[in-house]
Amino acid sequence: MQAEPVLVAGLIEACRSAIAANTDHLCALDCAIGDGDHGINMQRGWEAVSAEAAALTSLPFPDAVERIGMTLVMNVGGAAGPLYGTLLIEIGRELRARDRTEDFPIVLKKAIDAVARRGRSHAGDKTLLDVLYPVQDALQKCSSLNDIAQQAEFSANLTAAMKAMRGRASYLGDRSIGHVDPGASSCALLTTAICRYLGENHPQ
Repeated sequence: MQAEPVLVAGLIEACRSAIAANTDHLCALDCAIGDGDHGINMQRGWEAVSAEAAALTSLPFPDAVERIGMTLVMNVGGAAGPLYGTLLIEIGRELRARDRTEDFPIVLKKAIDAVARRGRSHAGDKTLLDVLYPVQDALQKCSSLNDIAQQAEFSANLTAAMKAMRGRASYLGDRSIGHVDPGASSCALLTTAICRYLGENHPQ
């Protein structure tokens, strides 16, 4: 088992790198149905998290996750900051209240439900929830890290066929159909980065 500081530092860098490498792609997706700045916003958020890495690695894992969520809330513009922030803040709080790592599927489900409440959204509304819920289901079924990553990418691509029901994209109505949701895409990128890091450094 890795020491928590190494795990936290590794996950932060994996997420930062994934977003940095795909900033332009995420902005292009957002140009089609939003403000065009999702990639830049996400990059700013993860750069802010990376800048706090030294402090974050000194914290217990649940506290570090919660603080990462707070940092994203303060640094990611648009709806993404509050939604990603809520997810991580709730994960941190739930982890702190539990002793067993095998409870993580339950922890994740509670956190995703909190995101749904915050965004007043549901699965099928063409948001990051359309990645988070399938990922949680795969985790609940004890799928491999590779399968979880593939599920995330597959689920993000499925949002292209959906009509946006929330956020700026919802103003487009049927014209939002045919475009992958940028939030779902960034969620898949982060999920894949986390799964790849854990697979290489903390195999199942």
